[in-house]
Amino acid sequence: MTPENSKTAPVIDVALADSNPLMLSALSEFFDRDPRFSLVATASTAEGFLEAVLRVPVTAGVVDWTLPMLGTEKLLEVLRAQSQPPRIIVYSHNDGGDVPRHAMAAGAAGFCARSEAPAKLLDIVADVAAGQMVFPFLDVRELNKDPRHTLTKRERALLEALATGQTNKELAGQFGITVNTVKFHLRNLFDKLSVRNRAQAIAFYYSSNIAGVAPPDGSDGDI
Repeated sequence: MTPENSKTAPVIDVALADSNPLMLSALSEFFDRDPRFSLVATASTAEGFLEAVLRVPVTAGVVDWTLPMLGTEKLLEVLRAQSQPPRIIVYSHNDGGDVPRHAMAAGAAGFCARSEAPAKLLDIVADVAAGQMVFPFLDVRELNKDPRHTLTKRERALLEALATGQTNKELAGQFGITVNTVKFHLRNLFDKLSVRNRAQAIAFYYSSNIAGVAPPDGSDGDI
């Protein structure tokens, strides 16, 4: 969708979040000047953005990947739990090449690199608001290589309990299963994490920020 045909399309309510005040000011000006959009709110933190969009719902949100405090990844997780969350476009640097992949895995609907022209960002936001997913080329198989995103909710609960130092017997009591069943699930867990023992699994838990990563949809699993 382009500004020329915006007269026939509904105006898109947008919220912005960026920790850089100069960038936030520039983005605000871009959206204010484009008739396709109505800028509803701006914020400099993930918490500020969340508070704004929960108070006044918007169609789309443009956020930096490195928002302070709560963080963008956690922000996306919280928004996914809402009944009608805004569709989020991550507008950020992509020096390492992994930001689009992580953004998609976290639940974003689009990505635009800061090296792109502002007009490109505006078009991406319009496309995402219309229901599209807009990302640079990504090999979907790469998304599944991050073991954090393959664990079910129950497996994450088991790993969290394991990280507290519980024995197999204690785990069995907590989850209401037998010790042999605990061993079976631990073997599966170790395979998913590509670790060989409890110590390595615990080290993975504390080094991977797994508490801030959402499990795949419909992944309650059983223990």
